[in-house]
Amino acid sequence: MKIQLSAMKIRSLCMLFVAFAVAACKKEGAQSTKATPSNTDTVKKASATIQFSGYTWNIKNTGSSTMGPGPNYWNKDNVWVDSNGWLHLKVSKNTTTNRWECAEVISTQTFGYGTYQWQVDGPLNALDKNVVLGFFNYNGVDGLHEMDIEFARWGVQANQPLNYTIYPASTGNPTFHQTYNFSLDDGTYTTHRFTRTANSVVFKSLGGFYDNDTNLFATSTCAPPYSVSTVSMPVYMNLWLFQGMVPSDNSSVEIVIHSFKFTPL
Repeated sequence: MKIQLSAMKIRSLCMLFVAFAVAACKKEGAQSTKATPSNTDTVKKASATIQFSGYTWNIKNTGSSTMGPGPNYWNKDNVWVDSNGWLHLKVSKNTTTNRWECAEVISTQTFGYGTYQWQVDGPLNALDKNVVLGFFNYNGVDGLHEMDIEFARWGVQANQPLNYTIYPASTGNPTFHQTYNFSLDDGTYTTHRFTRTANSVVFKSLGGFYDNDTNLFATSTCAPPYSVSTVSMPVYMNLWLFQGMVPSDNSSVEIVIHSFKFTPL
């Protein structure tokens, strides 16, 4: 027996599909520029390491070639740890090559269920519309197994700068994506964290450096029916240019990360 859908049901299904698509469209524009790591990419990433917050991190370095996200040029000299033990990430123009170069580090250790927290110094609400700062879990497969806190307007000044995103554990499931506006009236110190469990991720952002919820200005929870990864993954921190576009104000950007802390469940 053939089953026929009424016009009303068809419209309802279409509206549901559109809602899922709109929720992820801004982030997916950037995600599509990520490259699945090859053996060559792995060698480039491992060309230098640093110690930060008690962990070892590989520094992404691509020389004269580009690599996602972006695509961009990545220079190990745009990453350093100062005498205070704080991590610096920088986007800047190389005066020798005339190229804009970005910064990324990837933990050598993988992490699973627990709380991931970053304490950051920088004007994150006022980054250039083409600049992206990201803190995230990622297993190297685009569109799956990824949990992001990103500060980005994706090339559009009117977009809200704070992005919480979860890419699902399996294909066919929707992407979770929430955005927020925020202001930094009391300085440029902020704390950002997410807590992973077997079926949920809770995001939180706060003004100042706190291990509790003092000065909480944004929070969101991803839970069923969204699909949440259970895979142990490295932690990434990066500062890069959306679609490889130079900053609209043609200025270098530097962000200082005072600490990264992982507290397992």
